[in-house]
Amino acid sequence: MNREEIRDIDKRIVKLLSERIEIYKNILKEKNRKGRISIIDLLNEIDVFLDQYGEEESGRIIKKIYNEIINSSFSQVKPLKAAYLGPEGTFTNIALNEIFGSSVEKIPKRTIREVFYEVEEGNADYGVVPVENSTEGPVTFTLDEMIETDLNIVAEKYIRISYCLLSKGGDIGNINKVYTHPQPHGQCKSWLQKNLPGVSVVYVDSTSRAAEIAADEPNAAAIASRAAGEIYSLEIAADRIEDLRQNYTRFYAMGKTENMPCGKDKTSIVCAIKDKPGALLSLLMPFSELGINMTKIESRPNKKKMWQYNFFIDFLGHKDDSVVVEALNKMMKETVFLKVLGSYRIGI
Repeated sequence: MNREEIRDIDKRIVKLLSERIEIYKNILKEKNRKGRISIIDLLNEIDVFLDQYGEEESGRIIKKIYNEIINSSFSQVKPLKAAYLGPEGTFTNIALNEIFGSSVEKIPKRTIREVFYEVEEGNADYGVVPVENSTEGPVTFTLDEMIETDLNIVAEKYIRISYCLLSKGGDIGNINKVYTHPQPHGQCKSWLQKNLPGVSVVYVDSTSRAAEIAADEPNAAAIASRAAGEIYSLEIAADRIEDLRQNYTRFYAMGKTENMPCGKDKTSIVCAIKDKPGALLSLLMPFSELGINMTKIESRPNKKKMWQYNFFIDFLGHKDDSVVVEALNKMMKETVFLKVLGSYRIGI
């Protein structure tokens, strides 16, 4: 195939994409007029369709292209705002871009509580927050907020986490202080002990904040993403400093809407069980009886009652599926309280 043949294919692709965008925008305008429009449901619908192309590199590229098409078309009909744990350049920022594309208006916040607040108050349509890391475990600030909030989980996203040691000069020998968020510090602890023993470690609100501070201190460094280094004009003193290469963080998108079933759903709940022998076994028995696949269970101390625990549970299926409704009804009999946090498409 020569260059002219490739150019001809490109022209046809551009023509078809332009036609698709215009037709889709008209459909969205009609849906919006009738009040039946949800960006998450639209993204889930196209993702399920694109699953046939697999998860190889070409399939992922196609999904990213369609993600931008859906999001940019949607934003022209109904502009969206999304809050996230910022500032710009955090991995939460990266997760937000993966979910909502580049067209959404991004609102960076300093804390996870502020992200929830922005959505609860209607200042943002969605909020994106980290919920757990494959190395360090749950993000407890997020779990605590989810118990109190009326927002729903509407999407999840897994992001491969790779950290750089960033500094103004890029010389590791000149570093006497490292700024970092507690989570990445835990994920890079062995590397720091081996390569920078005795160096002072200072905790800050986010990886991007660490980079921002390090940019103003000649002998300081930050543990942050490559993107943060580019934003704050820092050099890479060391790359891929995380202790484990299979290091992923799971992110939630939170909103006021509820998703329709898409056929590849996951549901999250939180509950507290009654104080009696075998209570946890009785709580989980409906999963086994009804053939529901539980994918996670996490305990978290109840801050209001000493020595009592809340259980965060994930399982496959949508909350409106008949078998899930039956399971939840049985579980409610074994709990002090049970709250459905949301049903959403299984993330990748």
